[in-house]
Amino acid sequence: MHVEALTRICPPPHPGRSVNWPAVEQQLRLALPADYKQLVETYGGGVFADSLRLLEPDGADDMYDLVAQTAERAEILDDLWEAGEPKPSELLDGDIRLVPWGLKEDAGHFLYWQARPDQEPEEWTVLLNEGRGPLWEAHPLSCSRFLFEVVAGTSTSTYFCDLDASVTSEGRYRFRPNSQIFSG
Repeated sequence: MHVEALTRICPPPHPGRSVNWPAVEQQLRLALPADYKQLVETYGGGVFADSLRLLEPDGADDMYDLVAQTAERAEILDDLWEAGEPKPSELLDGDIRLVPWGLKEDAGHFLYWQARPDQEPEEWTVLLNEGRGPLWEAHPLSCSRFLFEVVAGTSTSTYFCDLDASVTSEGRYRFRPNSQIFSG
């Protein structure tokens, strides 16, 4: 897991938070990856590198709440696919769920786990949807590794590989917690 490496380049500004994970997983009817739980417990919800927001359970705003967004995104995607938008090939075989865990600030790009029933949560692939269109990217990485690569500037994602053009060097290695963002 890459949480420890992430804390070295992007120190958490405060303790994360305690979460009742069994209750969250019961609401989702799904076990969550251990590295995601560690990220939330270390950082809480908020924004990394002025660009990638980590969703958290029981967030202050439904837009950034893991459980609320899981339900909302499932409904939105079902409506899009019923309206004729093509489903990504990664979702065509089996009973796969998409569970959102992050989003790109100001762009509408959601990051999902491709939750396959035949895989452990730590084996799930990260899928990114551009949000305002039909393009998807698959990254066979854990969410902590994907996040580490975004902050470190080594991401191969089309949507995060050019952060240096839009993020200051100070912002690149900063985490802003939701508590700070929502308070003013």
